[in-house]
Formats: sequence, structure tokens, C-alpha cells
Amino acid sequence: MVIELLKFQVDPNRRESFIQQDAEIWTTALAKYPGFLSKEVWINPHNLSEVTFIIRWATREQWKAIFEADLAVIDSKFAQALGDTYQLIESAEYQVRKFPHT
Repeated sequence: MVIELLKFQVDPNRRESFIQQDAEIWTTALAKYPGFLSKEVWINPHNLSEVTFIIRWATREQWKAIFEADLAVIDSKFAQALGDTYQLIESAEYQVRKFPHT
């Protein structure tokens, strides 16, 4: 399993709208692709402008097989819905390691 981490700085007054629009636009779109497993939204109780998404993919190959043109269309729709109220501040990839139980 591969984890995609995306951290955003969001206008605190638009945070709930940001989360809702993300679910309606991004999560709905990504769920149609092979390999998408789940998505969590983490909010920082000490920083109301920080929103982190944890997206789980079955394999890196399935995640990276999504066409850039498809991502651009989804991103454009999301940007139109929210305007200039958010900024991506961190993007990372993690591989989940599993160890046998002994």
C-alpha cells in the first residue's frame, strides 16, 4: 500500500467548504480509478487553517497511472468551486511496510 499525503493551508472561514468540495469533487473522481482504497481528512485543532489528506492507494503504479490531463480537469473544477482560498503546502509519498508477526 502507498500513502499520498497532501497538506493544505486553507482560509479558516472556508475550511468546511474546502473539505466538502474536496469530497464531492476530488474524492468522487479518485474513487473511480483502480487502486484507490480510501481517503481521510485530518484537521489540526491547533491550527484552523491546516487540512491534511491521507489517500491510500493499493499500488504506486495504479496511483501514478492516472493521466495528468484527468488530474488537470479535476483540479480545475476544484479551483473554480473554491477560488483562491487554499494553497498546497506539502506533498509526500509513503510506502506502508508490513512485518511478519513472530
